[in-house]
Amino acid sequence: MSRHEMASPPAGVSPTARQPVSVAPALPVGHHQLPAAHHSVDLRAVRLDPLGPLGGWQRKNADATIPHCIDQLEDSGVLDNFRRVIGESGAAYRGFVFADSDLYKVIEAVAWEIGRSGSDRWNPWLDEVIGLVARVQEPSGYVMTWIQGVHPEKKFAELEWTHEMYVLGHMVQAAIALDRVAGRSDLLELAQRFVDLIDRRFGPGREQGICGHPEIETALIELYRHTRERRYLELAERMIDLRGVGLLTVGGLGPRYFQDHAPVREARDATGHAVRQLYLNAGVTDLYLETGETALWEAMEAQWESAHHRKMYLTGAFGSRHRDEAFGDDYELPSDRAYAETCATIADIHWNWRMLLASGEARYAEMIEREVHNALAASVDASGTRFFYANPLQLRPDRQSEVNAPRERQGWYECACCPPNIARVLAQLGAYVASATRDGLALHLYAAGEIDLPDHLGHGVVRVETEYPATGTIRLTLEGETADGAVLMARIPSWSSWVRVNGDDVAADSDGYLRLPLADLTGGVTLDLDVTPRWTQAHHRIDAVRGCVALERGPVVYCVEQVDVPGASVDDLSIDLSRPLSPAEIDGTPALSFRASVHASGVVPYSPATASPSSQAEEVMVTAVPFSTWGNRQATAMRVWLPTT
Repeated sequence: MSRHEMASPPAGVSPTARQPVSVAPALPVGHHQLPAAHHSVDLRAVRLDPLGPLGGWQRKNADATIPHCIDQLEDSGVLDNFRRVIGESGAAYRGFVFADSDLYKVIEAVAWEIGRSGSDRWNPWLDEVIGLVARVQEPSGYVMTWIQGVHPEKKFAELEWTHEMYVLGHMVQAAIALDRVAGRSDLLELAQRFVDLIDRRFGPGREQGICGHPEIETALIELYRHTRERRYLELAERMIDLRGVGLLTVGGLGPRYFQDHAPVREARDATGHAVRQLYLNAGVTDLYLETGETALWEAMEAQWESAHHRKMYLTGAFGSRHRDEAFGDDYELPSDRAYAETCATIADIHWNWRMLLASGEARYAEMIEREVHNALAASVDASGTRFFYANPLQLRPDRQSEVNAPRERQGWYECACCPPNIARVLAQLGAYVASATRDGLALHLYAAGEIDLPDHLGHGVVRVETEYPATGTIRLTLEGETADGAVLMARIPSWSSWVRVNGDDVAADSDGYLRLPLADLTGGVTLDLDVTPRWTQAHHRIDAVRGCVALERGPVVYCVEQVDVPGASVDDLSIDLSRPLSPAEIDGTPALSFRASVHASGVVPYSPATASPSSQAEEVMVTAVPFSTWGNRQATAMRVWLPTT
């Protein structure tokens, strides 16, 4: 892998350097024989149309979300936390122990946006905040404001709770991004000094120590790729090897909460705090990409099956328990009590990208698509400045707001991990659209825009014209020349019951991709997918939605909001699957209408099972909207899963 190929979120470089900028590794440094089925393309090689859904979302992120996050860093006290350490502020510390990470995630979001658009609007802000971090950093390299300004006696003393290495991981990722997109190494130099301190303290042959919140592992491996210093890879591998041997003082939450119950190579179930598990898995997959160790890959495949086949919500969200923000048991997926933290979905996008690059299997890209269009999209409102932390699939009429699970999106949170995480993933969204193989360009996410061919495939641009996911028609055109034998690999979703190219029925290969000679795109090719609306049922072990169905169309999950159910309660509806679905539109968004039965609301909670339902049930016309748009009009009741008659 080259210095500028990246496995954590996508990167950029100085415009004068024009080095490749990418999301994940093509080939590991010095080990080109190791498995990596795909490699990422230059971040700037994918340009999304700002008039399309994904391109428009990126533009809103740049115009609204990132500036909002920058303002909130000041308003929430994150920057004052740095200033108070060096006597530049007399304010009390505010936020959680890991509040510094909010700054680093926003810097990373700014970096990817610089790489995407070339904007220099944030340069003065970057000068200010990086200079502030430099003034706070100790001569040893240490910088973490909660420890330095509140509890210096806890430095490296309570690794399970202090998040020192977690914060450093985000610092490293932001620093690498900024070095790649702008060629400025000031933050990278600060981050390396801190990493070097960790290496001197906890590196191979030294004191054993791991962070209670995984994240540094993938950052260290990226730092190795960026600098070619192998000791960073060895430090990451040591931390992965030491997880599950009982180094953490786990307390009442138990070792599973920290993924410290079993060594990584033996852990087969996704368990504990969902974000921690998924960040850890991203790092483990990165390590596999560098070493090719079979045991790591086998563990990751088992973990993936556990998380996505038995513990994932239909929307691509994870975590069914509020108490410890954790995965529940297999099939424990309550809709109304879903925690479904936004950061867990983002962590899973990172992990799926690595699994895709390693294996070349379309199922990982399909999972990213589900997450992007549903759980991630629902986490931010139409203005780009209000956010969900938890993302339930049902909101009861009398549901009260909780700290991180409010009825309505909030402008910020005391634990503000999600908003800046959203900003950084949106700034890099185009980099998940495509990847390259030795003989082809693989198209994973369908979005209007254009993609430059990697040099080994020719010289030209693939143009994508589509209104997907509103329609299933994708027009692909090549402008330029292509190498002999080069192909376009178009991902065929598992939900599409048929696929057509220029009107002819075709089928995908076993890996889930349809291969078309790139040269055939010179005159244009039309790919059609089946986006007929469909009712989906859950596994019979998911007791919370037994007897219910959900409405999907293409990759989009729909829901019913109370505002669209006139004269009846959304909780009294039931669905007759034989009734037709009709296209509709609400505020320019494709919607679906159908007739539903209304159950009479009884007074008592229980009645004899022998009682026959009324054959004269009232009916109402219901309009379902994409789950991603719910709560933008009113904070009324909402359901994804609806009982059948």
